[in-house]
Amino acid sequence: MKDLILVIAKALVDNPEDVRVEVKEDDRGTVYQLSVNPDDVGKVIGKQGRIAKALRTVVASAAVKSQKRVMVDIIS
Repeated sequence: MKDLILVIAKALVDNPEDVRVEVKEDDRGTVYQLSVNPDDVGKVIGKQGRIAKALRTVVASAAVKSQKRVMVDIIS
């Protein structure tokens, strides 16, 4: 899952070397914290959050087999 997020995020940004994904387990489920260069945050979020929503949808769809709740947080 982490690799999937990395591949998608690196394709969207101008500074792919700054893309990082941290995995944290909490009571909500698995949380993937996507960190990008501050100049690229808008590109990952997209207009009205459309790209972020699509990224979260793809990750949630990929996690259906594991039957775990998966969330993606975007931080700069």
